[in-house]
Amino acid sequence: MEAIARAWKTAVRTALPGPWRPRRVVGEAVAALLMGGFTTLVELVSDGVAPVLFGIAVALLWVLRKGLPAGVLVVTAALAGCGAGPMAMLVCAGWTAGARIRRVWSMVAAFVVGWVLFTASGVVKDAITFSPKLVLPLSLGLFLVLAVLPALYGRYRAQRRALLDALRERNEQLLRERVMVVHQARLRERHRIAQDMHDSLGHQLALISVHSGALEVDRTLSDRQREAVGVLRQAAVAAMRELREVVGVLHDESTAVPPATGPVTAAGTPARGGVDGVEGLVESSRAAGAEVDLVLEGERRPLSAAVDHAAYRIVQEALTNAHKHAPGAPIGVALRYEPDALVVEVTNARAPELVGARAVAGAAVSGGQGLTGLRERARLTGGMVHAGPTPEQGFRLAAVLPYEGAEQDAAADGAEDWVVDGLPPVEEPKRGRRSPAMGCAVGVVAIVVIVLGLLVWGVIAFVQSTNDATLQKPMYDQIRVGTAESEVLQTLPRGSDFITDTYKGTGPEVPEGAHCRWYVLSGAPGAGWNEDHVARFCFRDGALVEKQEYVARG
Repeated sequence: MEAIARAWKTAVRTALPGPWRPRRVVGEAVAALLMGGFTTLVELVSDGVAPVLFGIAVALLWVLRKGLPAGVLVVTAALAGCGAGPMAMLVCAGWTAGARIRRVWSMVAAFVVGWVLFTASGVVKDAITFSPKLVLPLSLGLFLVLAVLPALYGRYRAQRRALLDALRERNEQLLRERVMVVHQARLRERHRIAQDMHDSLGHQLALISVHSGALEVDRTLSDRQREAVGVLRQAAVAAMRELREVVGVLHDESTAVPPATGPVTAAGTPARGGVDGVEGLVESSRAAGAEVDLVLEGERRPLSAAVDHAAYRIVQEALTNAHKHAPGAPIGVALRYEPDALVVEVTNARAPELVGARAVAGAAVSGGQGLTGLRERARLTGGMVHAGPTPEQGFRLAAVLPYEGAEQDAAADGAEDWVVDGLPPVEEPKRGRRSPAMGCAVGVVAIVVIVLGLLVWGVIAFVQSTNDATLQKPMYDQIRVGTAESEVLQTLPRGSDFITDTYKGTGPEVPEGAHCRWYVLSGAPGAGWNEDHVARFCFRDGALVEKQEYVARG
């Protein structure tokens, strides 16, 4: 029982899709009553069979048209073939089917079945016996006008509405993506500022701290001078700590965005130094009292802006770390031009034991962002960074930066980084896609051409049927009673039941056991505007037994 109940609920929801608000219920009920009443009235005027049943059926079909568009179209087409009352409902059913049947071939199948039933029910109702050359084109033309043409317009309206909804949703999505892209650009700029502050200001503050620490233990200075130098050193250490905090805040707010490759001048070289600036960094460290050796190996090769800037930043960060974590230890800087990559290596030995103020000066203030930034810089150029302790308890930082493909890899990674999280990338609109208006316009033009062709065909067939059903007066006079039936039929036109079917049962009584043929008699005077001269030929036992000429009302 539960399964039957569930199946019943599913069927009801399918046949009567909601939501059924009070206003909609009233509207549907009023429309169903009007449609049913109109159908009943038309059937009564046209002397149809069971007009009340037709009205009830049409009212029910109106209510079910949205949930079961294909079924309603087929049933309405069958009813419309039996009477003129459901013709209005056929227009509405065609409209609804075109708008609600999504699959094209399902819609085509529904309309083909509907046309077949429309034609068959009309033939059965009227017991038509005339040539199918007239039945098929007339029924097809009428069905195209009453059902297919409204379906095309309904489909156009539905597809246009769906297209507008899709464009509206896409516009809202693009607006959301634009806001997120702007926010992401701000985060990228914050990260770039944080990285530059860490690399440049951090390095300079480390040098100031090292200089002031060395001066603080210089015996040639007076106590007051050493006190001033100590204040300077403490200020440098405090500034360094505040810088780390600011950089940390900027990094925390932009962790999803990789650092930029650095500012570049119009000439294509880094604005803050490249490989050419490494010697300046070494000289600055030496001036601070550090022992730094610079080694250049291999034949120098041109570098891209990203690789040149990354090499400079790597050396700068490595020297800063060495000054902070191993003050007073010897430092080695090496730039080796390998066949396929530039190798940057910075090493420092174990820091000597420090005491007193010098030890305080060497206390490291670390934000934990330096090596992470270096690895990201190397990744954006297609390279890699390795950092770790040496067997001699020192520290080694090495980077491999390839010559080729660096800028392309960076551009590709940058494009990947710009994908907005949680939203798919914006697709380019496909060219060559036809609009729904174009498809419906082609369908309307095709239907108009078909209907015009059917009208021409119908006119030609009607003229031909009229000629076949018309007999000239002189030929009528030449035919004699008693002539063999085959000879008479060779003389008479072919005849057309479509024209002469209304004459059956009129005129004098047909001889017993005879079968007759009727024709429109042309050339006989005396008939009124609503009267026709009719010629009747009756045959029995293979011979003409009677011919009659009389006037029948049209």
